[in-house]
Amino acid sequence: MKGTQDSRRILITVAYDGTDYHGFARQADDPDTIEGNLDRAISELTGEDTEVIGASRTDSGVHAMGNVAVFDTAGRIPVENFPDAINTKLPADIRVRTARDVPADFHPRHTDTIKTYRYEIDNEHIADPLRARYAMLVGYDLDIEKMNKAAQTLVGEHDFKSFCSVHTQAVTTVREVTDIEVARDNACRECVYITVKGHGFLYNMVRIIAGTLIDVGRGRLAPDDVTDILYAKDRAKNPSPTAEAKGLTLVGIEFTEL
Repeated sequence: MKGTQDSRRILITVAYDGTDYHGFARQADDPDTIEGNLDRAISELTGEDTEVIGASRTDSGVHAMGNVAVFDTAGRIPVENFPDAINTKLPADIRVRTARDVPADFHPRHTDTIKTYRYEIDNEHIADPLRARYAMLVGYDLDIEKMNKAAQTLVGEHDFKSFCSVHTQAVTTVREVTDIEVARDNACRECVYITVKGHGFLYNMVRIIAGTLIDVGRGRLAPDDVTDILYAKDRAKNPSPTAEAKGLTLVGIEFTEL
């Protein structure tokens, strides 16, 4: 995406239910992605060829409350009118929530950020059908205290090779996690949330962290085992599964430049 001399760059915050989409990133000949739908909607609105750039390429089935993307336009639509205008051309499960002007050289993937992800667990024997699209059912009792103890091992800058997909194409598997918290909702005792914050994440990293902490909570792993898994730097040495995509939501992205 490259703007012209007369164009401006618009940053939008996007929320979506990812259940029925093949991830955020556009794919050749596959319109069922979040980027593909945004491209189409904005192009229809402005009459321009549009390719948005997203800040986070969430996987198939993953949701978002606050993903972020930018696009260039030479149109004169007031920035505050973009959300309502774009939403008229989007499916009901994708919504632009906010829009703002940003500098022409602003790139959402080339700037320092803090990303917040939340993994939701339905911790009961029989699934709640109203949460079935957004939470992973875990029918075992979970020890939240042990999960939090294990989580603290992962806070800081580490090599997270034991917590990423073997298919990752990242140049380095070193990442910094700034905070992890596991909590049971006081108003919904069956609702357990794993909240992870960091500057960036590897392919499947948050879902593997969630799967590992769930194994700690149900007693399959001890908190100290997570330290050994981290230092092993080998996904094969981590026996925990990748937690289901449907439980993961990108809550928001903070940009230090803005």
